[in-house]
Amino acid sequence: MEIREDDLTGKAIAQLLREHLDNMYAITPPESVHALGIEALRSPEISFWSAWEGDELLGCGALKQLDPYSGEIKSMRTANGHRRKGVAAKILEHIIQEAEQRGYDRLYLETGSFSEFAPARALYEKYGFEFCEPFADYTDDPNSVYMTKLL
Repeated sequence: MEIREDDLTGKAIAQLLREHLDNMYAITPPESVHALGIEALRSPEISFWSAWEGDELLGCGALKQLDPYSGEIKSMRTANGHRRKGVAAKILEHIIQEAEQRGYDRLYLETGSFSEFAPARALYEKYGFEFCEPFADYTDDPNSVYMTKLL
């Protein structure tokens, strides 16, 4: 598996991100969907990576700088045909390593509170993330779970 910085111009990544947004809107009330579209992911404070095996897209993830000392994990998604193969873990490890190299003290993330998000929450807990209060511009939302990790 090769994880590389992605410029968000390829058809495969656009399709995966569309699938991600469609899925989020299918299981989460619209006011609680915090997934970003491809244009928002092109923001200068966001670094975006995709995971590949040859020419096959396996998944993606992003890191948004919140301030000079902390970041937020965004857009974690594994392609449907590659779930339960360790793709998300490898992308998460890459993002944590990048945050450490940047000198961040802390990482944050928001994910859903529904049962569909249980595997994601379990992955984050495995990597030392703990539940926390809303951060940045998030507000208390029963459909969201907020997590943080001290680096």
